[in-house]
Amino acid sequence: MAFTNPSREEIKTILENVGNIAVVGLSDKMDRTSYMVSAAMQNRGYRIIPVNPQAAGQKILGETCYASLKDVPEPIDMVNVFRRSEYCADIAREAVDVGAKTIWLQLGVVNNEAAQIAEEQGIDMIMDRCIKVEEAIVRPVRV
Repeated sequence: MAFTNPSREEIKTILENVGNIAVVGLSDKMDRTSYMVSAAMQNRGYRIIPVNPQAAGQKILGETCYASLKDVPEPIDMVNVFRRSEYCADIAREAVDVGAKTIWLQLGVVNNEAAQIAEEQGIDMIMDRCIKVEEAIVRPVRV
């Protein structure tokens, strides 16, 4: 059966119930999409946990960066992935191992094996969507 992303209403529920978001591939460079999207999510009240082996031990967006999901010393609700598609099945397996409830693959990132892993483990899966855009649609700022 072909993969289908959750409905906007389901995405809204997911985002309303998320606490910690581990961002795999979060760059420490301010001009990178992963940094800009994560900063925007942090500004909207989400807790961002950087995961990037090349920046492990450093601070990104004021948070300690970890080498892998398994190194994060606290619960992870969502794994937001800024890596190429071919790496996503392994990331999905690691997300399962740490008990994540949702895996989110950013715009342009699709991996059917990762989707199958998530489905088999009862984990919500979103692919080829920008979390910042979706969050703005389902949880608009009220003025």
